[in-house]
Amino acid sequence: MPLAVYILGLSVFALGTSEFMLSGLLPPLAEDMDVSIPTAGLLISAFAIGMVVGAPLLAVVTLRLPRRATLIALISAFGLGQVVGALAPTYEVLFASRVISALACAGFWAVGAGVAIAMVPLNARARAMAVMIGGLSIANVLGVPAGAFLGESLGWRSAFWAVGGASAVALIGVVTLIPHIPAPAERANLKRELTIYKDGQVWLAVAVTALAGGAVFCAFSYMAPLLTDVSGLSESWVPTVLALFGAGALVGTAIGGRYADAHLFGVQISGITTSAILLGVLALTASNAVAAIILTFLLGVSSFYTAPALNARMFNIAAAAPTLAGATVTAAFNAGNTAGPWLGGVVIDADFGYAATAWAGAAMAVVGIGLAVLALRGHRRGPGGRGRVVAGSAAGVASLDAADTSAAAR
Repeated sequence: MPLAVYILGLSVFALGTSEFMLSGLLPPLAEDMDVSIPTAGLLISAFAIGMVVGAPLLAVVTLRLPRRATLIALISAFGLGQVVGALAPTYEVLFASRVISALACAGFWAVGAGVAIAMVPLNARARAMAVMIGGLSIANVLGVPAGAFLGESLGWRSAFWAVGGASAVALIGVVTLIPHIPAPAERANLKRELTIYKDGQVWLAVAVTALAGGAVFCAFSYMAPLLTDVSGLSESWVPTVLALFGAGALVGTAIGGRYADAHLFGVQISGITTSAILLGVLALTASNAVAAIILTFLLGVSSFYTAPALNARMFNIAAAAPTLAGATVTAAFNAGNTAGPWLGGVVIDADFGYAATAWAGAAMAVVGIGLAVLALRGHRRGPGGRGRVVAGSAAGVASLDAADTSAAAR
């Protein structure tokens, strides 16, 4: 794997830490800014929405620009957003800094994913994406808890300064190690790139990606109160359990990246199915602290196990538009990360309790499984498809592997 791909992973570590660290900084931030915690929480929503909007927008705006120069500009803008956030005198300025950071983050994901794909052979795409997603996993394991520690020890602004420093290191890596990758004229035709949205398989991939992510985050977004109010753990346990989710995410990314290139659909369907089962078990056993802790770790594994396959699938079916493919899958993940917590909030507001968010997440996962199976059938009927195979037969198993391998080559 080229060293430049790992630099992209380091950059994603900084991006991911900034995206998720506010969950551990809300109380002191709200007090300092003299706003309520729900109002401070809008900073998280603003970032997520900025990611959804910014990914396709920045992909289009930067379509004809050299890739390396675009990455340099985006990571610089992201770092600037961290500095503005650290110095923000008012809530409004901090809100604006989060929007700037989200737009730059979304653009970097979209362009960076395309660059990572361009630097590796076809059969290593999922592994390249696993390296980038691994940066996000490490952000959950180390970055977010470290941000919470800095916020508690030195004030919430110190966490923004720390991410700004990490962004500067990432910028140096991008400048020195990312090769010059131009935007060739044949790939810079916006009308041509937009034709990917005429493919129903693209929209199926978007839906599966959003549902897979949203299912887990429907429950995980409310894991802290679930652990304290339902499982009976003290608040001091919460950071440790959340870090276990991040550790599971790192494990899942490594395993998924290893097998997704050869078993694209198999990894998707098995991973989402596992998440659905784990969420159902969590809903039933949330009052047991040990079970809740173990299931949190396993949900990290299952949710991030599917991520390399979901990314690679989008790049394979939208190979003619790599930048928009990266933007689309980024928007899909963040749409799920917005819809899942929203659905969980609806469940809680309806007085079903925190454990019921896991049932809602399981329902989202079941829909995602159905759409993934539908996408597999569509792939088999398409060019290179293997025809009709009876599920569960020996031929069915062989055909699934063949479809996986064929999908990786599309």
